[in-house]
Amino acid sequence: MLTQNVLRNRTSELSAEERSLLEGAISRTQFFPAGAVVVRQGVPVNVSVLLVAGLMTRHVDARDGKRHLVAVHVPGDFVDLHAYALKKLDHDVAALTDVTVAILPHESLERIQQIDPDLTRRLWFLTLLDAATHRQWIYRLASLSAMQRVAHFLCETNARLLAIGASDGSSFALPMTQADIGEVCSLTNVHVSRVLRELRELGLCQFRSSHVVITDLRGLAAAALFEPGYLFLNPQTAARAAAQNGEANDRES
Repeated sequence: MLTQNVLRNRTSELSAEERSLLEGAISRTQFFPAGAVVVRQGVPVNVSVLLVAGLMTRHVDARDGKRHLVAVHVPGDFVDLHAYALKKLDHDVAALTDVTVAILPHESLERIQQIDPDLTRRLWFLTLLDAATHRQWIYRLASLSAMQRVAHFLCETNARLLAIGASDGSSFALPMTQADIGEVCSLTNVHVSRVLRELRELGLCQFRSSHVVITDLRGLAAAALFEPGYLFLNPQTAARAAAQNGEANDRES
């Protein structure tokens, strides 16, 4: 099912009927290779994109030519649902890895709005989740130290992947370079390398060969000042994401 990860393990989940209706709104799936720009800034659009497999990013290109990552998306995310209202984006959406996406024409979303107000509220909830996450990214850059920024991003990514079954709570694939993490955290590649070494030496986590192993989730969350409330996970998943239930390394059932 293409929509299986949409709002999975969140405080507002889709009913079977809502998921079926959303599935019916999908016109096709499409593959994009890593590095492809899927939605380009300023170009009018009449569809929205649901990420089914892989990782995607939103990024802004500065006048000096530098790229700035402003979001990382995981399966189940509508990467540009807000384009339904805006009709064009003020940033690019690109494939960080090879990705498969589902395409939903805006006319199909319009029909959902007309016939199912509850599902419409769920879709609105998705855009509010994006906004909450974006605010947390601003907070992270403005208020946290270099080590806290990286640790916070790793905790956040673990929590989001935990919700969709792509992390067991202590280990997950993260096909990003140190330069990518540097963009997320506004740090140089050298600084990211130093922070990752520090996290490893503190016995909190390891990042090697595009894979993260968290050896002390409770300690990592404490070091990051990470609280998962802004992700609106259900209570069980939120507790596991912050190691608040004493079973941080248990796998999802």
